[in-house]
Amino acid sequence: MRMNAMKKLLTSLLFAPLMALASGEVLHLDKAPVSTEPAALQNGAKLFVNYCLNCHGASYMRYNRLQEIGLSEQLIKDNLMFTADKIGEPMRIAMQRDEAKVWFGAAPPDLTVIARSRASEFGSGADWLYTYLRSFYRDPERPTGWNNVIFENVGMPHVLYELQGDMVAKVEEKDDGHGGKTKSITLEQGKPGKMSKEEYDKATADLVSYLVWMGEPVAETRKSIGKVVIAFLGVLFVLSYLLKKNYWRDIH
Repeated sequence: MRMNAMKKLLTSLLFAPLMALASGEVLHLDKAPVSTEPAALQNGAKLFVNYCLNCHGASYMRYNRLQEIGLSEQLIKDNLMFTADKIGEPMRIAMQRDEAKVWFGAAPPDLTVIARSRASEFGSGADWLYTYLRSFYRDPERPTGWNNVIFENVGMPHVLYELQGDMVAKVEEKDDGHGGKTKSITLEQGKPGKMSKEEYDKATADLVSYLVWMGEPVAETRKSIGKVVIAFLGVLFVLSYLLKKNYWRDIH
């Protein structure tokens, strides 16, 4: 009896995380059209510096690495360096964490590896960011005046609102079949912004592409080296197999 009870306890402990995961809210993320094209990354870098770098730092990224996406040192200094004097400096911000916590309720996170840290069973970190940046809506009950479909009660305001415009939330409640209610939110265009929906989606995709690149600037190099290593190991395997056959030929 004691052994059976122990088995049941161990089984329940093993499956407890899976049950907790299954009971959590499901996120419906849009697939991010991530690009490695220099033009997309350069536009993403411009959007990042102009709209994100005011509150969010990228302290593990240095300005001079932007040369790897096709920008010259002079272009970086003239158009993208607003928070540093030397091109080798990290992309830090002047705002202090204590002040940010008072203003926003929580200190804005560093964005150097945000695209990697937001990955989940629902999609990649790029998918999360792409959906998040397109899911803000007006909410007068929030201190910032904004809310977000996939990050409810977020402290961040919609910094790209002048590009997207105001989105209005249409909330619907339905029975979940278990005596409860499920809430679904759809967004409709209110006051238009400077960009059409297609233009804003493209700008968001470029920004997300840059955030993905910033998290691992050497990703393409790593993949290229990986292909060469795999090809080398394949050739080495064939040569080793032929050598083995030659050594064991007389024995067989």
